[in-house]
Amino acid sequence: MAAPRHYDEDLRSIGQALEAKEISVFELKHLASSYIIRGTPESTRSLYTKVLRWFQRLRSGSASESLILGLADIEKMSEAGRRKRSNPGQLTNFRSISNLLRTIGAYLDFSEFELVELHKRPISITLSYRDKAGHDQKEDRTISSFYKLFLELCEKRAQKTVLPSGK
Repeated sequence: MAAPRHYDEDLRSIGQALEAKEISVFELKHLASSYIIRGTPESTRSLYTKVLRWFQRLRSGSASESLILGLADIEKMSEAGRRKRSNPGQLTNFRSISNLLRTIGAYLDFSEFELVELHKRPISITLSYRDKAGHDQKEDRTISSFYKLFLELCEKRAQKTVLPSGK
């Protein structure tokens, strides 16, 4: 039997890639050995970035970007992300795409669901997954509905990093 994927790690890495491309509204599809993501970068205030994106739209006919990430790509991004996280005590931002996706991944992992699709909009998520019995399920949730789980995860990580006092 193959080792189960850890969606929390996979989705956090994907979130970091999306943050780098300034994409916060997207559709993500999970296939057996890859993720396909399609999203549109946020409009920014930089004139240079706006002109660059205008040229990209002109060439491709669309403002959206597509990413296809295989499991090896995800693993490389995850390792690079671990090296960058040198301050384990820093405050984390729930609203960042990487933390939100990590939280959703932990929800999937904890529930033992298999991710099928995720649609992220400005204030809501549509999550399609296959449950343990093999039935397809769909949830429409607000982003804030994951906040309590995010806090629990942060607390668990903080407990893991606390060193014993040695008394």
